[in-house]
Amino acid sequence: MGSAIDLKFAPWPHQREAHERRLRFSVLVWHRRAGKTVWAIVELILAAIVCTRQAPRFAYIAPYYRQAKSVAWEYLRRFALCIPGTDINETELSVRLPNGAVIRLYGADNPDTLRGLYFDGVVLDEVADMRPQVWGEIIRPALADREGWAVFIGTPKGHNLFSEKYFEALQNPAEWFADLRRASDTGAIAPAELEKAKREMSPPQWAQEMECDFGAAVENALCPLEVVLAAQKRAVTAPEIEDMPVILGVDVARMGGDRSVIARRQGRALFPLATFRQIKTMELVGRVARALDEIKPDACFIDSGGIGAGVVDRLEQMGHDVIPVDFGETALDARFDNRRAEMWWGMADWLVGASIPPGADLVADLTAPTYDYANRRGRLALESKDSMRERGLASPDLADAIALTFAAPVACRKTHDALLGYELRRGHVRSELDDERGYR
Repeated sequence: MGSAIDLKFAPWPHQREAHERRLRFSVLVWHRRAGKTVWAIVELILAAIVCTRQAPRFAYIAPYYRQAKSVAWEYLRRFALCIPGTDINETELSVRLPNGAVIRLYGADNPDTLRGLYFDGVVLDEVADMRPQVWGEIIRPALADREGWAVFIGTPKGHNLFSEKYFEALQNPAEWFADLRRASDTGAIAPAELEKAKREMSPPQWAQEMECDFGAAVENALCPLEVVLAAQKRAVTAPEIEDMPVILGVDVARMGGDRSVIARRQGRALFPLATFRQIKTMELVGRVARALDEIKPDACFIDSGGIGAGVVDRLEQMGHDVIPVDFGETALDARFDNRRAEMWWGMADWLVGASIPPGADLVADLTAPTYDYANRRGRLALESKDSMRERGLASPDLADAIALTFAAPVACRKTHDALLGYELRRGHVRSELDDERGYR
């Protein structure tokens, strides 16, 4: 992998290809025992030894400092010693190369050791086990002034920073390199051993650890990853939805880091979402009012919990017909723990044939919450936002706004008016029962 120095490292083909194709930001989703860590250490050394900047700094970051030491230190020490003039610092777990470049191991469990530093290149290993804030608040800013590079490596483990970066990379191939390698692809493990492992591992374990299947990583995700990705690839034509009701869902942010979102759905089609961060209540009211005037939806459901009630009150005062929905209310269907779980269920069912816009944020929001029946009523309950925050995940505001469009059946105004005119001509007065029988 380098002609000037001999690190006594013979790369496998997938390791060599990753070295040759790596961009400033890269995500490597490799199966267990595919050589992720050894590749990462060699990559850091090769980049460091040719760096011509003043006082180059590089880092290998694992979820825990102890993990970094046990997994990567021997690799770093062994390969660095192949370069004459290298200094080894056992105390700091760092090496200083002859050109002054320093490579050091860190743990994401102690982020304070990373604050205030700069880096020319970093490798984040087992990213699925890291809190997202470590990247966004500390590592990414530390790369800015030197325009440093970053490589994310690991195996799938549900929805987290790692999955977010992988799907972001897939959608931005000009700036990101995404590489997924299954055990059946690399040849890193002997076929006989693979067969033995497959027999001894559960199907979900095999799919996640050896086949790098993000969809298999979380068995209790209400919106499976493969369904969401298929919906992003699916197209819906205008004639298919023209007779369907137009519905708006508005999720109102409660915290500075959350987003207020306006979602527009018509039949199987979801239109691009309008998102707002740190927007004042009355400004959001104005945005929603403008959408109501321009789109003229058949219904608009608004999250009325917390400050959302103020948005509803003001819009009604302005003469707009909106429908408040409290996520925590008792569900209309006794199978669900509350209205939020009930609406998410409707959205999950719709996604199977839907067409949704591209975007890693949307994938993350839809696939992040899990569900279970482990509550006193034994009803389907969706993971709370507080629980998601404990896992280091953001509030799924985009998905909540979409879910609101499933709060209740909605009649298409155009079809509704046509049918009403027909029935009145026949001298028949429609009842609520008629509505339930099909005017939807």
